[in-house]
Amino acid sequence: MATLNVFSHTWQPCTISPSLSCSNTINNYAYSHNNNNCSNNCKLHFFSHSRYFSILSSLSAPTSQFTTHFSKSGSRMSWLQNTTNASSSGYWKGPLYSAFPTKPAEVASVQDLFEFICSGPLLGKIGVTQEKVADSIDKWLSYGRYICQLFQLNELYLSEPQKARVYHYYIPVFIWCEEQISQHQSSFNEEDEIPPLVIGFSAPQGCGKTTLVYALDYLFQVTGRKSVTISIDDFYLTAEGQNKLREAYPGNALLELRGNAGSHDLALSIETLTALTKMTREGMKMKLTRYDKSAFSGRGDRADSSTWPETEGPLTVVLFEGWMLGFKPLPVEAVTAVDPQLETVNKNLEAYYDAWDKYIKSWIVIKIKNPNCVYQWRLQAEIAMREAGKPGMSDDEVRDFVSRYLPAYNAYLPTLYSEGPNGSDPKHLLTIEIDEGRNPILAT
Repeated sequence: MATLNVFSHTWQPCTISPSLSCSNTINNYAYSHNNNNCSNNCKLHFFSHSRYFSILSSLSAPTSQFTTHFSKSGSRMSWLQNTTNASSSGYWKGPLYSAFPTKPAEVASVQDLFEFICSGPLLGKIGVTQEKVADSIDKWLSYGRYICQLFQLNELYLSEPQKARVYHYYIPVFIWCEEQISQHQSSFNEEDEIPPLVIGFSAPQGCGKTTLVYALDYLFQVTGRKSVTISIDDFYLTAEGQNKLREAYPGNALLELRGNAGSHDLALSIETLTALTKMTREGMKMKLTRYDKSAFSGRGDRADSSTWPETEGPLTVVLFEGWMLGFKPLPVEAVTAVDPQLETVNKNLEAYYDAWDKYIKSWIVIKIKNPNCVYQWRLQAEIAMREAGKPGMSDDEVRDFVSRYLPAYNAYLPTLYSEGPNGSDPKHLLTIEIDEGRNPILAT
């Protein structure tokens, strides 16, 4: 417990140079990082993907835009509210303390932060004790700094929602993922080519899963792991394919637009996931399919292949996220009791295990109490896109769009929460219950 000796000392500000290197000393307890290894290519990799656009545009927006955005949606403020110290260039020029507010920082000492970390709702779930936090406090500080740098937050003056998101959510999940990777790699012999671990993230739309995956991917990159992110959105049918699906099931509102089982190119997902699990050697390269949700006034289409990002092996981890990952087909009478139109969707779902779920070895399930909050979350995302000048759905279109997902949520979420994802191993499953503010809460 020698690490605790530093906790009574105040956390001193640091200077971040234009090279993005940073160091900080706490009573001669120094840690540092240099982000040159990550390079700007990490960020550009994310920025080029349409599904990250709304995240990045809202993260970089001034506070006034957050107020406008959320007052329109009728929801509470974003966890990034009151972020007044973000540098538009991505790093601080000159001493960091010169930009500090005059009132005291909320994170006043390492002791303060240690106590806050230990109060988090996920520590017990991921098997981390207070002693382990104390022994690895330097890693927590480093991870926190990386995340704050990514989202352009002032690490010494975080609001309570920001502090909770970083230290109660993103970092604990990252630590759990790291442990899953270690267990995965230890199951192979030293001479084996180890395939990347595929971690599945099953979570309702708008609950922040894409932002979570974005933060995790960044942490993997800056800590020396090779990772890629994919979404079930990447495997939606083309606009032409979706039109054919709609024509094949006239009158079925659940298959009229993208989203439900049947609206995905499963052959493409099998091809992609199979190829990713074989990315075990240096020099191996492949392009990752991407989907443009803004095409056709928000109805969407597959992005042109010339815009698809390229990844290179050897990969350590694949982060695969989606709103219906792990859903299991149910007896016909169970789904038709929710909505008769689900019968076809339920039949389509039978093919999804072999196309998606069987590739996933570790699971994170983000649990919500009421699927109706999906509408407000989705509305927030569409408003952010519209205010940023990107095509997006109107409020009425969002209401209509989400209504096509709610039957599946009502039918399949209870089984997902009670039994786990299709084919999952309880030893490799992390369930996180979140509140309406998208923050994890203690299990009830």
